[in-house]
Amino acid sequence: MKKHLSKIVFALIVLAYIVACFIATPITQAIGSMWSLLPPIVAIGLALITKEVYSSLFAGIITGGILYAISSDTGFEGVFGTVVNDGLIANLADSYNVGILVFLVALGIIVVLMNSAGGSRAYGEWASKHIKTRKGACISTFLLGVMIFVDDYFNCLTVGSVMRPVTDRHNVSRAKLAYLIDATAAPICIIAPISSWAAAVAGTVEGVNGISLFVQTIPYNLYALLTIIMVVYIALSDTDFGPMKLHETNARNGDIFTSKKKDYSDEKMPVNEKGKVIDLILPVIILIVMCVLGMIYTGGFFSGADFISAFADCDASYGLALGSIGALIIDIIFFMCRGVLKFNECMNGIVKGFMHMVPAILILVFAWTLKTMTSMLSAPEFVSGLVESATAIQVLLPVILFAVAVGLSFATGTSWGTFGILIPIVTGVFSESISTAVEAGNPIPEMVIICISACLAGAVCGDHCSPISDTTIMSSTGAQCDHVNHVSTQIPYAMLVAGVCVIGYLISGFIPNEFAVLGASAIILLVALLTISALSKKSKKKS
Repeated sequence: MKKHLSKIVFALIVLAYIVACFIATPITQAIGSMWSLLPPIVAIGLALITKEVYSSLFAGIITGGILYAISSDTGFEGVFGTVVNDGLIANLADSYNVGILVFLVALGIIVVLMNSAGGSRAYGEWASKHIKTRKGACISTFLLGVMIFVDDYFNCLTVGSVMRPVTDRHNVSRAKLAYLIDATAAPICIIAPISSWAAAVAGTVEGVNGISLFVQTIPYNLYALLTIIMVVYIALSDTDFGPMKLHETNARNGDIFTSKKKDYSDEKMPVNEKGKVIDLILPVIILIVMCVLGMIYTGGFFSGADFISAFADCDASYGLALGSIGALIIDIIFFMCRGVLKFNECMNGIVKGFMHMVPAILILVFAWTLKTMTSMLSAPEFVSGLVESATAIQVLLPVILFAVAVGLSFATGTSWGTFGILIPIVTGVFSESISTAVEAGNPIPEMVIICISACLAGAVCGDHCSPISDTTIMSSTGAQCDHVNHVSTQIPYAMLVAGVCVIGYLISGFIPNEFAVLGASAIILLVALLTISALSKKSKKKS
């Protein structure tokens, strides 16, 4: 009974929400009502209950199609039109989505080529001589994630490819690796002024310097900053709790997967014994350089725009696709010149790399389609209406915005879409004070900065917890970890930081000072972690 308690709880929550929907609004008026959030709730609930992500996502998509067909009175035929044409086909035809898929496939091919060339093996052997402990492996993963701050997709897949051999050698679970990757992807990108995330945030506010405003939000972005503190603490103290504790215990005993499902360990390919560390390091450097060049190219850098402006105006999808394809071509030439791979081996690697990424592609396409269903049901508009009705309580606005952003991002699986919806609401509430400050040449009011930061922090937090988030999917893919295992082990960690953020944003409503808010929040988090660590040591002694 205890084993199935969490499943029963999730099932009851989903059932209670459905009942609440029936009470609040007729199902024929599902668009723009509570019903609009039911598809992601069904998908997320089923994924956590059944531990099977593909069928859960598809069930959420079908739920959305049925609700839309009933509300728009298009009948049984309308369900399939909505799901197939407006959902799957539309998302596969979307140029931004295709660009991400091209980048994903190109990166998968590069990883296969690096492995076949012996680069990963050589790097693993080198790392085993220099990184001698589990703590060292975890900290090295964190530091590499910090260095690759340009884009979260790029971060997840690159860090995973490079660090898997190292963490495997030190018996770090794949779930822990996925958490380390995820915790240094979006949280780092959302506080890096030169990143695709900074560009996305800068574009949501009109009438002010977007990049300057973004920089001002960094000290109040509690979730990102506290997550970084937590990652460092957990890596150095080797403290774990929740489902992650089981995964780490099993990893110490040789089982790094803790899953009865397929575990990737059988995916061995011929490896060239002549491979050296340069066969991994140089392709990664080439990939980083080419992707940065691709992004600033799409932002007009080579047409006269400065570097920062080029990043602010870049098309991340197109830029990453350009960069990854360019890097793949250069890498093939490099491996052939080095004599570690022949031409036909490189071509075989293209097929294997594509096949390697099929599970991630399938999950992404289903996740994008589910987001389309929620958009068609006007879920973002429903949530924004709730936020606008709460703006009268300005002293509580930061914590309300944080909570709403967490919920919206969790349900829709998109942090960019979340702050794209909520930040205009914030600027609308404070439009008069912003205009006055800009006209007088004064700084933007502190409360505006805090509220925008709360939107960003909540968006990243919800994104971290959501099984249908692109970044969460990419982190699972990069770590080659079962996706549901990653989600279930990461949620308790994310929720601990979220709880501290709630206290921090509550403080910010009364004391709008960055040092007081961040300092108090950091102290509370460290006290919580020290308490968990002490309790963990006590339980170990008893056992």
